[in-house]
Amino acid sequence: MCLPKDILKLIKIDEFSSSPKYMQLSNSVLDGIRKGIIQKNDLMPSINDVSFEFDISRVTVERGYNYLKSISVLKSVAGKGYFINSTELSQNYKVFLLFNKLSVHKKIVYDSFVQTLGPKASIDFYVYNNDFGLFKRIVENRKDNYTHYVIIPHFFEDGENASEVINTLPSGKVLLLDKILPKITIAFGAVYENFGNDLFKTLTEGLEALKKYHKIIMIFPEASYFPKEIIEGFKQFCAEFAFEQEIVSSLENHQIRKGEVYINLMEDDLVDLIDKIISEDFKIGREIGVISYNDTPLKRFILNGLTTISTDFKQMGKSAAELILNNQTNKIENPFYLTLRKSL
Repeated sequence: MCLPKDILKLIKIDEFSSSPKYMQLSNSVLDGIRKGIIQKNDLMPSINDVSFEFDISRVTVERGYNYLKSISVLKSVAGKGYFINSTELSQNYKVFLLFNKLSVHKKIVYDSFVQTLGPKASIDFYVYNNDFGLFKRIVENRKDNYTHYVIIPHFFEDGENASEVINTLPSGKVLLLDKILPKITIAFGAVYENFGNDLFKTLTEGLEALKKYHKIIMIFPEASYFPKEIIEGFKQFCAEFAFEQEIVSSLENHQIRKGEVYINLMEDDLVDLIDKIISEDFKIGREIGVISYNDTPLKRFILNGLTTISTDFKQMGKSAAELILNNQTNKIENPFYLTLRKSL
């Protein structure tokens, strides 16, 4: 029998985790059940005790306990507290989820992934902000009996060593999203973008709209986690269809001219680009064209509709979850689309 004070010792609230604290609380209890430490009819620590011990709100603790009640793990008895109702868990998977950053399109991946897995998985979610050092520390400190490790591997620098870190994880349990890294020696699955080919293909699909411009300019920041294959696909397209082309790292000292179309990768650059276009009083979609990388719902409305080239983020999350549910290590190329709107 596990006493409430012993259960308190099993609960882990990680300040570095991006998982909501109520889910960290719930996952800790579920992990104790999986390990056979927490048994049926064990009394849980009170909401006040958990709140005080981990310096989290009573609302957070209640939410965690209510989630465990919703999956029939806990029951509450008036005047006595919360007890373990069942140790027969429907959750078959414990997933370590590591994203390079938080953004609108990453949230689409996350939501689709979680929705497809449903109640069959508990997820510990971390973000390393494109920093290799933080990435390495998080991976090395979180090898905690996960059934799967799902990782988006994008870095500002030192990313060439990421494969060495990933190779320390259990073979067959790793799933890469968005990008496949070289030199990985363990068995792994992937849902990835084919960056150079994707860009060439989608620009070719938009060729008729692009023909009213004579020059295509890509804004590719120096400090960027975007793969260099994007530049290769861009140059290949411009060479094959005889467009003038230029790659700039910043718009700070750049002069916008009539007849140019811009491809922006970063959201900050999009703001600067729109500001310059408006200040020069160019007609967007006629005199100046704009193509934005990575579609989001808001881009349907910016400038009466931004043309985008983008992978299908919802499908990426869905495919990743399906690989886990089907116990597969396939490598799936994710769909990539051109969405023509008025900015081109």
